[in-house]
Amino acid sequence: MFPTLQDLLGWGPPIDTHSVFVGLAMLAAGLVFVVESRRRGQTDTRVAALVLGALAGAAIFSRLGTWAQHLDPSQNLDLVTQLTRGNASVLSALVGAWLGVHVAKRIVKYPMRTGDLFAPAVALAMVIGRFGCLFTELPGTPTGADWGIVLDEAAAAKLGGPAGVPLHPSFVYEIAFQAAAFVALWFWLRHKPIAAGETLTIYIAAYAIFRFFVEFVRGNEVAWMGLTRPQMFLLLTVPLLVARLAWKASRGRLAANRERMAVDGARS
Repeated sequence: MFPTLQDLLGWGPPIDTHSVFVGLAMLAAGLVFVVESRRRGQTDTRVAALVLGALAGAAIFSRLGTWAQHLDPSQNLDLVTQLTRGNASVLSALVGAWLGVHVAKRIVKYPMRTGDLFAPAVALAMVIGRFGCLFTELPGTPTGADWGIVLDEAAAAKLGGPAGVPLHPSFVYEIAFQAAAFVALWFWLRHKPIAAGETLTIYIAAYAIFRFFVEFVRGNEVAWMGLTRPQMFLLLTVPLLVARLAWKASRGRLAANRERMAVDGARS
């Protein structure tokens, strides 16, 4: 594949490809976040602390989420090595970002809900960041379709996949999903009468369901009963997310009050 930008473009410095796309993703997410926070009038300086909390939580938990992969502790990396060079998980990063925001809110005493600010920013960041995964990681499991990604011997040996066999472009599937999610969030849901913060819950629930099914073609290690570790995590969290949305909807708490909609309409 293309581990460095030089490999990808054929010129330029040998900078890590995945890191470049992560950086671009963070920049795009930051711009979207600023635009949406201004539109909603949430320009309190304390919001910056929430962003820092989200970034810190995501950075830490993205590594911790893949730490205890083996029941035998001796087979896992030590904590320092895991935090600096261990595998990262997007699902764990999302959990860490959520926790980081809530911790930061407690510290700076910020009372308002902020999920609506983060939802479109996260979706766009995922679109861009997954290009980095597409160019550097194992595409997926074998597929009979001719449009699958075929690895040569060198790439197959490095990524641990089969050579000369069409593989599911699982990251392309995710890029398409995240792009559709961003469009839905930015051009539709953010203008709908949804209770404060709930667009993030809707987006995360939709992504969790999508991710559970796309895992079948991702090529991740099967851990138990034909399921990967992310799927096992999602089996626990998806029902909780769906139940939360159903509970709120059944009590009429998923819709925004008219006063809040009037304020948001005036600001936009």
